[in-house]
Amino acid sequence: MFEVIFVLVFVATLMVTGVTFVTLIAAAGFAFVVMSLVGMLGLALKLLPWILVVMVGVWFFKNYVYQPRG
Repeated sequence: MFEVIFVLVFVATLMVTGVTFVTLIAAAGFAFVVMSLVGMLGLALKLLPWILVVMVGVWFFKNYVYQPRG
């Protein structure tokens, strides 16, 4: 949500300063891409402990619980 608010405030600031429409669209697109990537990185870091728990659980299941037939 922070990313969307940042992009809207950024576009509004550019509109008030008198930037051309093409430059405004280019800057908004670039800001959207950068903020989306930063948001995805933040989400990945936030979920990192759970990802590690799942990895340890799969490792434990494969090495200690699962017995292949045969």
